[in-house]
Amino acid sequence: MKLKQLVAATALTAMSAVTLAEEPMMVNVKRMSLETALKIAQGAIEACRKEGIQIGVTVVDRDGIAQVVMRDTIAPTITLPISQGKAYAAVMFNVATSGLNDRANTPIGRAPGVVMSPGGVPIQAAGSLIGGVGVSGAPSGETDEMCALKGVEQVQDDLDMS
Repeated sequence: MKLKQLVAATALTAMSAVTLAEEPMMVNVKRMSLETALKIAQGAIEACRKEGIQIGVTVVDRDGIAQVVMRDTIAPTITLPISQGKAYAAVMFNVATSGLNDRANTPIGRAPGVVMSPGGVPIQAAGSLIGGVGVSGAPSGETDEMCALKGVEQVQDDLDMS
């Protein structure tokens, strides 16, 4: 019986080695350029200005690290950390933060730096997550989200073609 177990273990080890050898040694990752992030942020600000609203907006990369942080002229300073928390949550969960309301009052929803109220959306290029954008300052999270989406719309066609 022990010989059969030894043969089976050896066979599994050999198959695992073959599988590992077939895996690529490196992974290519798409990154958003600074110019693209800036266009998204400016698009969000312009969309909210059309509504008569001053906002703060943060665009983060796929790792949740801020690439562009902007605050319109008279937007309160509190809009900056809130917009960053929304952008971070959108990229970490790869969903619009408006879809995270049911998780907001859970331990993960109370984690530092995570804001699960509407206004954050992921940014994708041809189906690959490349970042997130968060907006804060409108009277409602739905308006924040609309402005974030308008910012992404500024570059979406170009992202999908890249």
